[in-house]
Amino acid sequence: MKQRILKIALDTPLDQLFDYVWLDDGASSPPRPGQLAMVPFGKREAVGLIIAIEDTSDVPPDKLKPVLSLRAQLEPLRPDWIALCSFAADYYQRPLGEVVIPGIPKNLRAETTVSLDRALKRLAGKEHAHDPAPANMPPLNAAQREAAEAIAAAEGFAPILLYGVTGSGKTEVYLQAAARILAKPENHDAQVLILTPEINLTPQLEANVRARFPGVDVVTLHSGLAEGERLQHWIAAHLGRARIILGTRLAVLASLPALKLIIIDEEHDPSYKQQEGLRYSARDLAVWRARQLDIPLVLGSATPSLETWHHARTGRYRELTLRERAVPDAVLPAIRLVDMERDKADGGLTASLRAAIKKRLDQGEQSLLFLNRRGYAPVLSCESCGWISNCVRCTAFMVLHKSEHRLRCHHCSMEQRIPRACPTCGNVDLQPLGRGTQRIEENLQHLFPEARLLRIDADSTRLKGSAQAAFDAVHRGEVDILIGTQMVAKGHDFRNLTLVGVLNPDTALFSHDYRASERLFAQLMQVGGRAGRAARKEDGNAAEVLIQTRYPQHPLYAALMAHDYDRFAAGLLEERQQAGLPPYLYQALLRAEARELDAALAFLQEAAGMLQPPGITINDPIPMALTRVANVERAQLLVESPSRPALQAYLREWMLQLRAMKSRVKWSLEVDPMDI
Repeated sequence: MKQRILKIALDTPLDQLFDYVWLDDGASSPPRPGQLAMVPFGKREAVGLIIAIEDTSDVPPDKLKPVLSLRAQLEPLRPDWIALCSFAADYYQRPLGEVVIPGIPKNLRAETTVSLDRALKRLAGKEHAHDPAPANMPPLNAAQREAAEAIAAAEGFAPILLYGVTGSGKTEVYLQAAARILAKPENHDAQVLILTPEINLTPQLEANVRARFPGVDVVTLHSGLAEGERLQHWIAAHLGRARIILGTRLAVLASLPALKLIIIDEEHDPSYKQQEGLRYSARDLAVWRARQLDIPLVLGSATPSLETWHHARTGRYRELTLRERAVPDAVLPAIRLVDMERDKADGGLTASLRAAIKKRLDQGEQSLLFLNRRGYAPVLSCESCGWISNCVRCTAFMVLHKSEHRLRCHHCSMEQRIPRACPTCGNVDLQPLGRGTQRIEENLQHLFPEARLLRIDADSTRLKGSAQAAFDAVHRGEVDILIGTQMVAKGHDFRNLTLVGVLNPDTALFSHDYRASERLFAQLMQVGGRAGRAARKEDGNAAEVLIQTRYPQHPLYAALMAHDYDRFAAGLLEERQQAGLPPYLYQALLRAEARELDAALAFLQEAAGMLQPPGITINDPIPMALTRVANVERAQLLVESPSRPALQAYLREWMLQLRAMKSRVKWSLEVDPMDI
């Protein structure tokens, strides 16, 4: 029997491929690169991906273990998909196995093939829809039509920024551009990938896509799916059955054999950056994948990331602009600042905001109050001795959840009952400090007892399907006042919502994070854009956004009131260039975790001294802003360079030395960090 050596990637922290032997008996189908294989690994069995097949191995013959079985019933993963994963592994400094194996559904990695066989059988018994003709195509305005035609006509690698104000109909441009792509004769069985930043935005988009394309298979890919459902959707995409694939960031790593267009909605959103394991940016990988496949890429946003904005302004990306709202004669909401030094807040709401809510209630219109802080109050305190509800496991406060009679840490999830008295002095009069969404909801119930209230945040939408049910209630007009966090700030088209009130946005103005003002502007622009999406000029009652602030003279608010992202972004880019910050600089962040902070800092100090190449700035190790989480101390080391290739070369050499270190400190590297 002929012996072949299979180079297999496994999900391990070891940065290598593993050699296994395959004995070709001539009776079974030979293995192919891109196939999954079950192999022995240590004391267990594991599924790996065949990367290459060779005749010889450097491993001694008596050490080679045989492949146990092949997943031959599934078409091999294509070379372009393996190349995408190889790029991600190389750029983000991770072993290839830690990219390719987690990139496929969990049920496909199971020891048995029961789930795979069941999914393939279901697909085989399902009628394959082939008609890409769209239905219910609404007319586009001139700017939308020009954008859709430009996207569909783009040839080769064509990164396009679709810069449109909130409510300008970017989604309609996506759909009509996709329809044109799918209708091209040369694009037989073409696939379109549409990424959205959050799971709760997927159902509304999916409903729109399915209604528009009744004749093609549409699937979703996100972490909220049951494992069996995710496997079936993934296989439908992998086999080319699914023509339109909707998903969150993990969908960028889906196997798509006929991909012809990638669309990234709300491309600026930080949710596109994975914060655990492989810390990849789905947006950046999508750009690389579009270049690899030589296809168009659309990045849509009302507030583009500064990196994307910089690329558009320097000519690397083409810019298409939608300056007007899609509804004919609709106007952007008027943004008004409420000076909290003059108009004092009572229960978190100023007199101006209370009056505005009352006016909308009288007119039968909906209001949204935005506060990006869930729970009842950020902290519980004792005025007698100064005790506050600190988390004993984290350098953070335990948040008061009054309705549940609990204190909860939002970082380590530790919970405890609300104490009857101060643990330090015995005072029974403990007071909440600050306000969360629950406390604002309680105050509104007192102020407007006749109003129908609904709170949407991570606490109220824990159960599967509860978030969509809540949004459906708003769309049906069953809610008068909506109280929410960032979950309600983007992507939702509330047709009868005419007032947005923003509470407590000022903390981001003075954050240590240099990205804080960029994120705040985007957040306020997005949540403000929920108001008046169907209002017209002739209505005589324009929608409005009221922002409660103690700093009404801040330039961020001036640009926001003028809906002038262009000016705001230009100012930020100038500041970044002068300060030597991204996108004019490239960064990597080495994090260390240990039981003692000194151990984490000592590890980073040793790491900092390993290499001192020219053109690389190695900053001093420092504790992280949130130093302790779940009794683990955390520190970080920032590395910077004006040259991306130079930084990548340094990181490759650095990782070799770091992996060779013997230390009990847990460490991880993040390339292009979003939070420093």
